[in-house]
Amino acid sequence: MRADRVFAYGATAGLIADRLLGDPRRGHPVAAFGRAAAAVERALWRDRRSAGVAHAAVCAGGAAVLGVLAARAVRSRPAAARIALTAAATWAVVGGTTLGREARAIGGALAAGDVDVARERLPHLCGRDPHSLDGQQIARAVVESVAENTSDAVVGALVWGAVAGVPGLAAFRAVNTLDAMVGHKSPRHLNYGWASARLDDLAGWPGARLTALAAVAAGPDRRGALRAWRADAAAHPSPNAGPVEASFAGALGVRLGGTLAYGGRVEHRAVLNGAYGRPVEVADIDRAVRLSQRVTWLALGACAALRYAVSRCPGKGRR
Repeated sequence: MRADRVFAYGATAGLIADRLLGDPRRGHPVAAFGRAAAAVERALWRDRRSAGVAHAAVCAGGAAVLGVLAARAVRSRPAAARIALTAAATWAVVGGTTLGREARAIGGALAAGDVDVARERLPHLCGRDPHSLDGQQIARAVVESVAENTSDAVVGALVWGAVAGVPGLAAFRAVNTLDAMVGHKSPRHLNYGWASARLDDLAGWPGARLTALAAVAAGPDRRGALRAWRADAAAHPSPNAGPVEASFAGALGVRLGGTLAYGGRVEHRAVLNGAYGRPVEVADIDRAVRLSQRVTWLALGACAALRYAVSRCPGKGRR
């Protein structure tokens, strides 16, 4: 069976498994990788960029090598084995269902008027300081996190799976996890995490643009999504979160961005879709989750087409 069909069938099965099962409570492969990456950090940490480069190379490279070995182990086996491996890898690295569940749980708490419970759950979704946020600000943070993580936790992985198969899936999730662990601007990680943050920017670039395109195509306000993307994405400090959050803001007709707090640090960001959007409401959380789900399936179709194109390149036919 051709590689494009293996990817299409396996990635579809993996997304269905994620939809039905979500993330496992124990023994998640990403959590195991996180523990291994933390051990590498304890061994390599120095307040230098060069040490961070080594950390990123060991961890992301190791994940890619494991993916290569797994793919080679099933290369000569029946197509069902290769599809199963792709399905398992896809299920392991995507997190769309858990993202939606956490977002809706916070939305439910806000709808019930229990802001304290919403504050307790918010760190499960993003790194904001929940104690400084009121209900409306929490709702905005959730919508922003749903938008950004649709790219980071789902679409970006599918893109690299389409390009490089199981090794691409594993390597992308490793890079994204490293960024979450050390890629922030804390005193400990300002230099050490520089390489992981830059690598995540590079790896996330195509997935973020595909996510924004899919949000334009699948959103309730296509013109608004495209307008906000073009007008406001560049004002966001992240080259990848900007297009995604701006397109979601325009598609949903809301305003995102503005002042926020991370770990005691206050940031004043540009407002996305500020000229046309309204403040985020609790009901917009569910709208954002539903948009995320539509974006996921559109992105799967696009990535299956990309895998078909890759498989037609010389030397990439049957694998």
